[in-house]
Amino acid sequence: MPITAPYGSWKSPITSESIVAEAVGFGGVALDGPDIYWLESRPSEGGRRVIVRRTPDGETVDMTPRPFNVRTRVHEYGEGDFTVVDGVIYFTSFEDQRLYRQPMGGEPRPVTAAPDPAGGLRYADFVVDSPRDRLVCVHEDHTTGEPEPVNTVAAVSLADGAITTLVSGSDFYAAPRLSPDGSQLAWISWDHPNMPWDGVELWVAPVSGDGSLGSASLVAGGPAESILQPTWSPDGQLYFVSDRTNWWNLYRLDAHGQVEPVTAPLDKEFGKPHWVFGMATYGFASADRIICGVNDKGSWSICSLDTGTGQLEDLGLSHTELGRTDLKVAAGQTVFAAGSPAQPVSIQRLDLADNSVDSLRRASSASVDVGYLSTPRAIEFPTEKGLTSHAFYYPPRNRDYAAPEDERPPLLVKSHGGPTAATSVSLSLSIQYWTSRGIGVLDVNYGGSTGYGRKYRDRLKGQWGIVDVDDCINGARYLVEQGEADGSRLAIDGGSAGGYTTLAALAFRDVFQAGASHYGVSDLGALAEDTHKFESRYLDSLIGPYPERKDLYDERSPINHTDGLSCPLILFQGLEDRIVPASQAELMFEAVRAKGLPCAYIPFEGEQHGFRRAENIRRSLDGELYFYSRVFGFDLAEEVEPVEIENL
Repeated sequence: MPITAPYGSWKSPITSESIVAEAVGFGGVALDGPDIYWLESRPSEGGRRVIVRRTPDGETVDMTPRPFNVRTRVHEYGEGDFTVVDGVIYFTSFEDQRLYRQPMGGEPRPVTAAPDPAGGLRYADFVVDSPRDRLVCVHEDHTTGEPEPVNTVAAVSLADGAITTLVSGSDFYAAPRLSPDGSQLAWISWDHPNMPWDGVELWVAPVSGDGSLGSASLVAGGPAESILQPTWSPDGQLYFVSDRTNWWNLYRLDAHGQVEPVTAPLDKEFGKPHWVFGMATYGFASADRIICGVNDKGSWSICSLDTGTGQLEDLGLSHTELGRTDLKVAAGQTVFAAGSPAQPVSIQRLDLADNSVDSLRRASSASVDVGYLSTPRAIEFPTEKGLTSHAFYYPPRNRDYAAPEDERPPLLVKSHGGPTAATSVSLSLSIQYWTSRGIGVLDVNYGGSTGYGRKYRDRLKGQWGIVDVDDCINGARYLVEQGEADGSRLAIDGGSAGGYTTLAALAFRDVFQAGASHYGVSDLGALAEDTHKFESRYLDSLIGPYPERKDLYDERSPINHTDGLSCPLILFQGLEDRIVPASQAELMFEAVRAKGLPCAYIPFEGEQHGFRRAENIRRSLDGELYFYSRVFGFDLAEEVEPVEIENL
């Protein structure tokens, strides 16, 4: 018989310790003959990223020796950190950003010279050009003395580390891809102020015998077309993803160099926004068959696509979320990271002979009885201007408890980062942490999120701090009206851009009674003046050009409107954050404290943008729970480390 107890006070087996214990994150995937490789990020090792190899007999071995940390800093967000060919691993080391070569059974040896300063030359998104004994990659040079680093497509000699520029002139490059016979190179590029989900160009150039490029041809794209994932088929056709019909669908170049769709137009997405390198949601099982991920209103499925007929077949797998790692296809198998509401993101192997699936590595080894797990429900709710927005709602659930009949649960609204990103519906113990204690969670895909077509993504154009805030508020109000949440106990949290939405919702509106910002933006002008190259003009489209529209930046910066704050706030911040400097959180904390509102500030030494260390992940979860318990007045069923709250 369940125990009757107030929401928020339920005892849960899902602790912060169990969440980080043996937990990992995943980076890229590589297939080399029968061997499978993937990249793991390990909070228990301070966030160190390790290349793991799985052999056909099921043996799993760490390939990266300590103290190496496999992570590139190109575009700061990185990924595309490694590749493997013929048993040789090529990777970027985080410490010095040099390229390393590691043969099977051997130690890593540097390919490139040590730059001055360390980390001044960076590399990502590799393809091995074996006949010419070189790596082709994206190169980022911070040593030129220019105001911004210089990005190019370059070739790195494996013999002596010499760097040869192949393509230059654009602000950004990604996805250099050699044709199967090595005779052509494709790549994508874009320029300020566009982001890769705004406007991208797809180029192709012939490769001569000495490795130099001939005259390049623009084959697709432009300032208002987003192109992703150029990929050569086994028979030498160039495929890519484009949103030219509003949705990211698959296209290819025909024999005459003309663009043609691979399928009939679909109101579905075959791609994700290019935040990081190496992302791939499709690959070739043969010239006639593609294995791909397809997103339908926020939920992914794994499909098989006949390239001749355009027929798309859902393979009926249980996955509803495709992770950030590559989807790779070779030797009769597909390897990818995916999850579902019942399973955390895991490295999966699909046998193309019988469609059987093996889970090779789970993001979390924690085992939780389903009686403590909340299943997300996709909801659509009305928002401003007669439009509809999307979210996933997780109601409170704990098999051991029931709430008093006349009580409605507190609600935590989550605003994802990006803001051009989307929520995940794979099993997240960080969400179940809340629901198993009796707190509902609304994970909002506000206007501007991906997975719903370009028009939905473009709702945020010029409207950041307005549309996202409206949607988070209207989602919360919708659940209150449905009787599924207590309108007097509404909280909002988010990280990075989601932290900005959180702070804006608290500063400009009077709906939420508490909030938590994780490395969130409080001063938009400071962000525009002091951020890395990749995002340095991002705000042009989200707000307006800077400093020409400084008035808008001032108007929408929460730090300038703390007079509108009327509820408690807690802030978590990494002190080595290059993307959102710690000064933004510190200034916000001082302003809230000066107002006499309950507030807390938890800084983390050594953390950058996002928390990678187990102890800090634990502290942020438990600290936020403790904060809400004091603000909303519910007792905790277990002890957690207290947070010093000012003005309580």
